[in-house]
Amino acid sequence: MPELICVGCGPGDPELLTVKAVNAIKSAEVIVCPTSQEGKPSIVYSIISSLIEESKKPEVVNLVFPMVKEKETLENSWQQNTQTIAEKVLSGKKVVYLTIGDPYLYSTWIYIHRELQAKHPEIKISVIPGIVSMFTFASKVGISLAEGAETMAVIPSCYDLSRVKETAKNCDTMIFLKDGRYFDQVIKLLKEAGFPDSSIFAIGQDLGTDHEIIKKLTLGEVTKDTMTTKYFSIMVVKRA
Repeated sequence: MPELICVGCGPGDPELLTVKAVNAIKSAEVIVCPTSQEGKPSIVYSIISSLIEESKKPEVVNLVFPMVKEKETLENSWQQNTQTIAEKVLSGKKVVYLTIGDPYLYSTWIYIHRELQAKHPEIKISVIPGIVSMFTFASKVGISLAEGAETMAVIPSCYDLSRVKETAKNCDTMIFLKDGRYFDQVIKLLKEAGFPDSSIFAIGQDLGTDHEIIKKLTLGEVTKDTMTTKYFSIMVVKRA
């Protein structure tokens, strides 16, 4: 049976790849990487590039997943990209699909998987999980995301602020993933939802790379200069 392996590549540090992920990447004949626009280098490929031996260099296929909200455009890209992947797999080659973080947390892989199941049930799918940024971040900052009976919420980018506020009222830890351009919108909201100024506040960008920045302070100490505008960012706020 033809097989496709999806590999979660973690937050950006090649040393955080699992042994299973490394083995799959090194044995691949075709490596498929998502990117946001044509001609733009794939960030996820840069994570694993040091593992590639020149003598065994696989074919690299960059697939564009446009960063838009328009449903028809997104669905068309999922369908086209799925067909490209399926053709590579059905040709008999060892194909690996790479994704940042974990394949099942806000990943392009989720949509590809659904399309493959619906249109190519003959393809066997294996998934290798990856370390996600929130756990990497917690280990670097030295905070617990949740303990005892505490609850936490994971919020993606482009927030519905009314939903975020309601969630914040009932959670001890708020984790905001991706797109730091929106982070400053939620500081006042969190205070209104009952997070005191003494709450732990931590923010980071480009985790696991040479450009990594991490800051830890209290919610009351946050200023506009504290924030980040990078897409690959994370913000954690925990009640005191």
